[in-house]
Amino acid sequence: MSATELKEALASANPPLLVDVRTPHEHEIAAITPSLLLPLHEIEERAEELDGHKGRPIVVYCHLGVRSLDGAAYLSSLGHDAVSLAGGIEAWSCEIDPKVPRY
Repeated sequence: MSATELKEALASANPPLLVDVRTPHEHEIAAITPSLLLPLHEIEERAEELDGHKGRPIVVYCHLGVRSLDGAAYLSSLGHDAVSLAGGIEAWSCEIDPKVPRY
């Protein structure tokens, strides 16, 4: 999903759940709000936290869109409707919200 598509989805009647798979330190620097911080290295042990969101679209994001591909694939394998934000929070900062710090 592109940053523009995410902006449109967030404004829709059924907005996706945003899942940030970066580290807590990265999340402190910049985040798309509201989002759930679920670092990629914790995703398997914490995946049940998303069980209440089955059927809701999930957009997984990271810094540049690489880790989020793995996160979205894993969540999809569990039956979630999950996609990755192409270009990550970097694309969001550059294309949608320049107030979100770049790093």
